[in-house]
Amino acid sequence: MAADRETREIILRSVPQQKPFRFIDEILELDDNHIMGAYRFREDEYFYQGHFPDMPITPGVILVETMAQTGVVALGLYLTMKQNGTITEGAPKLTTLFTFADGVEFSGIVIPGERVIIRGEKIYFRKGSLKTKVSMERESGEMVCFGLLAGTGVTLHDK
Repeated sequence: MAADRETREIILRSVPQQKPFRFIDEILELDDNHIMGAYRFREDEYFYQGHFPDMPITPGVILVETMAQTGVVALGLYLTMKQNGTITEGAPKLTTLFTFADGVEFSGIVIPGERVIIRGEKIYFRKGSLKTKVSMERESGEMVCFGLLAGTGVTLHDK
């Protein structure tokens, strides 16, 4: 059963990464087996100044992080909260730490101003660990990158 809009908003607000290192604007679809999210790379992102000054492109490591925030962190939060029966704002602060990347391939670049769609498909979720097949494409459907990513859930503690 697909998550409703309110649930998707709760999960989005629960993603612990924040600006300037948050690369997920919205969750478009979400259920027990997949997630689809979107992010628009703004022209004033901090990394474009140096990558590259005369021809800014989004670094590959940022593209992998973008895939991880949607396909591992947000989906992991949803599955963990659902498993615990607590999809609410008051749930313990959880995150999924990115632990594994395999077979990541790039077939395009992302420039400032572009909006990308990230799709994550659950391979497995067990003992708090999630492995997903994740891809990123332009709004036109053209593939940018893909790979297998994994993470392990942890509870965040206040300082």
